[in-house]
Amino acid sequence: MLNQKLRSIFRFGMYAFLGMLLHGNVALAAETADEAVAKEQITAIQTLGDSDNTEALKRLLSIKQKQTSATPLQVRLDTVKVLVDLYYDAGKIKSSTAAINEFLTLATAGNDTNGIAIAQIMAIYQLIDAGKLQEALNKLNGINDSLAPTASAEVKMRLNSAFGSVYFLLGNFDSSLKNFLDALKLTDDLATRQLQSRIQRLDAIAKLYIAMKDPMKALATIDEAFKISPLARAPKTYASLNISQGIAYANLKENEKSVSAYENALKISQDAGMLTSEVICLINISDHYLIVNDYKKAEDFARQSLARAETLGDKPSIDIAKVNLGLAFAGQGRVAAGVELVNGVINAYIASGQKTDAEGIIGELANMYERAGMYKEALATLRQQQKLSDELFRSDRSKTVAQLQEQFNAKQRQKQIELLGKENALKDADIRNHHLQQVITLLGALVTVMVGIFIFLLYRRVQRANQELREANTQLEFHAIHDPLTGLYNRRSFVELMKTRTAQVEADRREAREGNPDCLILLDIDHFKQINDTWGHAAGDAVLAQVAQRLRKAVRDTDMVLRWGGEEFLVYSPKSNPSQVAGLVERVLQSVGETSISVGDHDIQVTMTAGFISLPFSDIPEEDLNWEKALQIADMALYLGKANGRNRAYGVAKVLVDAASALPFFEEDLAAAVSSGIVELIEVQGPPKLELPRSK
Repeated sequence: MLNQKLRSIFRFGMYAFLGMLLHGNVALAAETADEAVAKEQITAIQTLGDSDNTEALKRLLSIKQKQTSATPLQVRLDTVKVLVDLYYDAGKIKSSTAAINEFLTLATAGNDTNGIAIAQIMAIYQLIDAGKLQEALNKLNGINDSLAPTASAEVKMRLNSAFGSVYFLLGNFDSSLKNFLDALKLTDDLATRQLQSRIQRLDAIAKLYIAMKDPMKALATIDEAFKISPLARAPKTYASLNISQGIAYANLKENEKSVSAYENALKISQDAGMLTSEVICLINISDHYLIVNDYKKAEDFARQSLARAETLGDKPSIDIAKVNLGLAFAGQGRVAAGVELVNGVINAYIASGQKTDAEGIIGELANMYERAGMYKEALATLRQQQKLSDELFRSDRSKTVAQLQEQFNAKQRQKQIELLGKENALKDADIRNHHLQQVITLLGALVTVMVGIFIFLLYRRVQRANQELREANTQLEFHAIHDPLTGLYNRRSFVELMKTRTAQVEADRREAREGNPDCLILLDIDHFKQINDTWGHAAGDAVLAQVAQRLRKAVRDTDMVLRWGGEEFLVYSPKSNPSQVAGLVERVLQSVGETSISVGDHDIQVTMTAGFISLPFSDIPEEDLNWEKALQIADMALYLGKANGRNRAYGVAKVLVDAASALPFFEEDLAAAVSSGIVELIEVQGPPKLELPRSK
């Protein structure tokens, strides 16, 4: 659940950063002595909020109640801005949103352009909270296009930070990092709280490095934040940094350091009255105990986080807490209760269009079934996850193309506006300076030449942009049919091949009757989860890549090897001689497992279990048993191999009775069909176990 957990924590970090900027130069008007004193008082309360949020909120509300329409606008603006942050950290989300709306009303009434821009950027975070990321990005682009040249450093930094936040949640980490670094540079130009703002930017960058799978760089960034100033130890900042530190340690599997950081952040949040931060800490501690299989403690902290999140009305945190509680139930043997909770969140995410989060939780559900020994349910859940993953891939591809097109159109519109502006300027000059007609005529000719050059350059740029778009589409087409890790064909490419094959079936039946049917071999890496848990996901990826390479070498050039999903592979061998299929399967098993795979300082023997079948199968017409049903039978044969010790393959050779009456029976329960003599099974043994040293 790391991606979903990071999204929730990053929401907390975004609002925490809001508070770091809440008392800057919104306008450049001269201050009276009384106004300066009032602003210093608000700054002091904001600083108090870094350590005692409850007391700071109480004092600021007392000041606000005494303000009237005669109170200077800048004092009222600063008051409301600080309230946004204090309300949020107190868990009063609706009050925080109302404060943002009040701030926009005040800034608009005072015609404060910087204040209006800040209010618009604040509202962006509400769209982010609602999951409307593309709408948030479009509005940010609009704010950026209309930004005045005289915009303050605070406005520019807020804008960069908002872009960084949206790109982070969209998964565009390079753009996110660029914007966060630009915001970091602008902290030096702020009027107040420069160090606090710089520390918060480093915290946001650390969270980004965690998402980029670089926990060591995240920890180095957090250390840099701690070294900047004792202000990094202020509770509000210190809690956020400790949470980031805990996640980084969790990525490095340093679980004791991870939970220690979470517990430290929890105590700080509770002492400072920061309920939103407290919920995040409880969720992370619950997640830690799930990782170390202490399900009773995981349940206890999940219940605490759920109760507090429900008090806040924080829907994303409520969902995460429910998933953790469900996984804790399952770990204690209450599988039905756990499944009910987890499925409730999954269904809600799918119904609301949050399919990316749903896909991650479905994977957790599959792992839960596997730990419970419910392999049939685990397989069905993995297939559900694969189906959803395919839908997301198609959706992401469409969004990527639309985004590229929108960016191109935006550039075109901006250039058209610039050209219209130049033409209008020429017309105005002609009206005002009629007596200088000759000079204007010459100037007009010169401008015409320049515009022509400009249009030519613009045309060249459009050509380059179109070329880049075509290249992007080509890359998308390639990735649509290839697995990015192994370079093998993917499931989609095989489905498309089967569609074309269906049209050729009639022509190929003669060859199939003459003894050369196609062959499907479905393979699964044995104990792959143990490899990931023991040596890490990087080792797992290396194993997948090596297995893919060995499979390609073991088959014919005319055979198709593809990654079917996770640790499953499929070999499609057209026009195979039935007498040679068992040899092919044995060669495949031997090629993968007869020599070890080196991962870092370790040698690992990797074996596979397989199920295989011919197509058409046992003279049964493909109208009755198509490739999908055949693959389902091969899958059941594979699971027979798993149940009988792994490192072997079972092939479904032929039906021994009338096919019409046998089909419904062995499609549902292959093991029963074999034991009843309905179908003949072939067994192929894998390589013997290797004697390997423990480490190099």
